[in-house]
Amino acid sequence: MKGSHQDDDNYSFSSAWIVSFSIPLFKRSLFVVRPSIQRKTCVYCCNSPLSRSAANLAVGPNNKYPRRFVILQLFHLLSAFQLQKVSRVQAATNRSKDDELSSLSQEKKPAWKALNIPSQSLLFDVDMDSSNHGWLVGANGTILETNDGGEHWEPRTFDFLRADEEINYRFESVSFCGEEGWIIGKPPILLHTKNRGKDWERIALSSKLPGEPVLITAIGPNKAELATSAGAIYTTDNGGKNWKAVVRETIDATLNRTTSSGVTGASYYTGSIVSITRDCNGYYLAVSSRGNFYVTWHPGQEYWTPHPRDSSRRIQSMGFVQNDIRKGLWMANNGGFLSFSSPNPKIDEVTSIPFQRVDIRTGGYGILDVAFHPEKNNEVWASVGSGILYKSLDGGKHWEKDPLLDHLGSVLYRIKFVNHSGFILGAKGTSLRYNG
Repeated sequence: MKGSHQDDDNYSFSSAWIVSFSIPLFKRSLFVVRPSIQRKTCVYCCNSPLSRSAANLAVGPNNKYPRRFVILQLFHLLSAFQLQKVSRVQAATNRSKDDELSSLSQEKKPAWKALNIPSQSLLFDVDMDSSNHGWLVGANGTILETNDGGEHWEPRTFDFLRADEEINYRFESVSFCGEEGWIIGKPPILLHTKNRGKDWERIALSSKLPGEPVLITAIGPNKAELATSAGAIYTTDNGGKNWKAVVRETIDATLNRTTSSGVTGASYYTGSIVSITRDCNGYYLAVSSRGNFYVTWHPGQEYWTPHPRDSSRRIQSMGFVQNDIRKGLWMANNGGFLSFSSPNPKIDEVTSIPFQRVDIRTGGYGILDVAFHPEKNNEVWASVGSGILYKSLDGGKHWEKDPLLDHLGSVLYRIKFVNHSGFILGAKGTSLRYNG
């Protein structure tokens, strides 16, 4: 009968039936049934020879296809589809794993890289006059120069100092402004360069200088500011030939005057000064050796202003938030406590400035220094006893220990960011370079 199947095992496929097939993959594949049959191979999944029965049943009478052959072709199509799906899933999984490993690798990249310094001495200060060139100073006459951004350092000497004489100097501060730089040290010595250190000259210091020079700041051509351990501050505008005092009296004189003034509790302000720091605006901060008070001074003031600590714990170290008094002060107290003042603290009055303690758990280790990344203001670093670093990513509110830089075996005294570079200095020639 026309229109009926003459053989249940045979089907005739028209192009219209193929086009109406619901699965696009099947539609494309069924168009190549005949070439596949002629080659007697499977082109859908494995390119292997078709079985003899499939080949023999390829084409029936009147160009009709046996049911078993159609089922076999559909089986191959489904297998190919499944294999492609599995391959895509596997590829996506592999990419996900690669991305995860790459992310973990980036997360585990140390933020600081230990440098191979040609010195075993205590390192005090570092400064860069460009992104590649700079100087590093320390005890035992240590003077080092870099020309590759601090990756490598080479020792330097001075023609006007004998080798046996130079080793006795303790260079504590170095500062550059453009090509002009200054270095100071103990016993009292002041060095000056106008050409990025190609040539150095020794500047004579008066024997009547109150205290020893502890901090030098290059301000401009032939201009610099020098602070002594007694709190005397001097400026020069002619390359160090002449110096002008900008504070009327030393810190000791101010404390003695405060003590004898009859003010209740004035005897609290006794003791010497162990550290002096300067911010970008010319404000100074000094800490008492007993840790019971600190003093401040800013341009235009005649005297230093003493401030009692607002904690029962002794002050261990202090500094400026982001190197700017307008951003506030930070204070580290014995036992690993850290706190911050509010912005623009009132430093002109002999009063206690309020500080807010933050969450940092050092296990009792003291905090030696704190530094803010100049281009990432929310990133803050703190050096803790036994060579441990702590990091904060929210401006110092919360802290966590850096697990990739734990227990260096050397105390880290100084963290300094300068000219797009960052360095940590410590004992035994230990130096780290920012790698973040």
